[in-house]
Amino acid sequence: MDTQNHTQVKITTADPSAIGLFGLAMVTLVASSQKLGITEGFSYLLPWVFFLGGLAQVYASVLDAKLNNIFGTTAFGAYGLFWLGIGTTWLIQLGFFGEKLATDGDIRQLGFAFIGYLIFSIFMTIGAMETNKLLFIIFVFIDFLFIGLSLSSFNILYNITSMLAAIAELCIALLSFYGSAANVLNTHFGRIVLPIGKPFGIFKK
Repeated sequence: MDTQNHTQVKITTADPSAIGLFGLAMVTLVASSQKLGITEGFSYLLPWVFFLGGLAQVYASVLDAKLNNIFGTTAFGAYGLFWLGIGTTWLIQLGFFGEKLATDGDIRQLGFAFIGYLIFSIFMTIGAMETNKLLFIIFVFIDFLFIGLSLSSFNILYNITSMLAAIAELCIALLSFYGSAANVLNTHFGRIVLPIGKPFGIFKK
């Protein structure tokens, strides 16, 4: 009788949260500078939108899928695609795809897209409660960002709601930098260097 030896190979994948949060931090930091009136225009926002906001988060989503992390896969994938969509919208506004498309837009359509992402962000905020407190706070500010973007797109109290979006976006950037650093340093040193807070323990014990 022939005997066969079987060798199992386990491929491990590092937690991609650090690169995903760094991508989110970079794109929101640069984009918030424009919303706050510190910088002007869209042209120099585009590289950060496509590479950090888009590709970095989609990459993190793919890696989280390999880890069977449905929350991380969905969050990074959805927001990565959001920034790719926003970048494409800005290209349209800048006339990259021709003058006809540039003059054919209705800003209220973006408003409905922002409402859709607000709905998504609300139920992801509930999910973030059982991840860690830092991520929950980031999602709360994401909710405020989409509230501000939705209302300002429909020209509802524009000055107030656009400023709400700008401040929320800056807070997302700063908190995401902290989250990325915590993920790297805590894992690298094998101990808590930067605390992120335990899950709330309401839905999962």
